[in-house]
Amino acid sequence: MFGFFKKEKPAPAAEDAREEEALPAPALPEAAAEPAAETAAPPAAEAVPASTPEPAPAPASAEKPAAPRTGWLARLKQGLARTSHQFSAFVGLRKIDEDLLEELETALLMADCGVEATTWLLAELRTRWKQEGLQTADELQAALADLLTGLLKPLEQPLDVSAHQPFVIMLVGVNGAGKTTSIGKLAKHFQAQGKSVLLAAGDTFRAAAREQLATWGERNGVTVISQQSADSAAVIFDAISAAQARGVDVVLADTAGRLPTQLHLMEEIAKVKRVIAKANGVGPHEVLLVLDGNIGQNALAQLKAFDASVGVTGLVITKLDGTAKGGVLAAIARQYPRPLRFIGVGEGIEDLQPFVAAQFVGALFGEGRGA
Repeated sequence: MFGFFKKEKPAPAAEDAREEEALPAPALPEAAAEPAAETAAPPAAEAVPASTPEPAPAPASAEKPAAPRTGWLARLKQGLARTSHQFSAFVGLRKIDEDLLEELETALLMADCGVEATTWLLAELRTRWKQEGLQTADELQAALADLLTGLLKPLEQPLDVSAHQPFVIMLVGVNGAGKTTSIGKLAKHFQAQGKSVLLAAGDTFRAAAREQLATWGERNGVTVISQQSADSAAVIFDAISAAQARGVDVVLADTAGRLPTQLHLMEEIAKVKRVIAKANGVGPHEVLLVLDGNIGQNALAQLKAFDASVGVTGLVITKLDGTAKGGVLAAIARQYPRPLRFIGVGEGIEDLQPFVAAQFVGALFGEGRGA
């Protein structure tokens, strides 16, 4: 029922690879400041005369076409359903008692909700148990779902990029969290809103990051500003200048991965932010911290460190599919609330979507909330 709480065995090594290095496309040459030429369309098929007999039916052993891709809510529910067994004891007509509440407390803590969020949830459930006369585990489940939705609702703040042009979004986070891949998905998201997008390959420490961003740029048909062995701030400055000259709506600026304990490197990220402010006077308009959904309570430490350095204005939480660590959303909401702009549940280009609290909780409980 409460899908994100089950502890899963580690995924195979191939799936444990960092998301930023998971892009299967071959390495591309350095992206230029101008959009890559469009790939030529294949020649049109030769017309078939009307008298041509119909081809024979394909043999029964022919490969069937791939099944259509499911919608976002179905994918979210499927990803979170892998951990639903963690809370199987809290379903049905079992009577609510202290033993049941103690089991629930243990499950919440093991799911990385954290002590503060768990204590608050249990206190609220005890109050409802007494005041509303709850009797069964099913009623406890409904009360928990309502409490969790209310707790996460303040984090549901969609990102509006229409206030400035260009709207500059700076993405930060540790290596492996999924910054580069998230940028590619965000580009697709904003294009679907009718916005023009430009990418800045500001992770100049990793050649693979520049190549990945170039691939995403080609896939989405957007320009990527990149320079080999250049200063990250300089690359992003050039990207903003190009966006201003071309009337681009959104600039997505990648940055090098940093551990919160690397204070001198965190200062370099702060320098990038200052350079962006000089480039357009008020930017960046959004500082998105990308967090790996598998890191549990460590997400709070990363959030506090990056917020102190660059002032985090929004969050992107990736890899929530099949993880027991999704409870950290409750911990963030109680201890260090920041707008949760997007969540990701897979590797597909459409597997990063705006966070909706009712959808998330509904998927945890196998319901259609927020559809």
